[in-house]
Amino acid sequence: MTHATSQRASRYPLISVSGSIRLGQFLKLAGLVEDGAQARIAIQSGDVTVNGVVETRRGHHLTDGDVVVVDHPAGQVGATVEQLGTEQ
Repeated sequence: MTHATSQRASRYPLISVSGSIRLGQFLKLAGLVEDGAQARIAIQSGDVTVNGVVETRRGHHLTDGDVVVVDHPAGQVGATVEQLGTEQ
């Protein structure tokens, strides 16, 4: 693991998921928002980034290692996707 990768991965907690997961679902699972309505608002408002790029599609499929960050009034919160059992 390179230094850049380890710094990036350690900044936000790893959230384990089984199989594929959509952005809106992941926001709730990771505790970055309280419910689906907040997830929808945050995503549609452009307050959510995936790997540093604004994502406005709630149904966007996340993959292993994706870093999801939400801009809250109190600051940024985020989490990293860790997929378990990625075999399909």
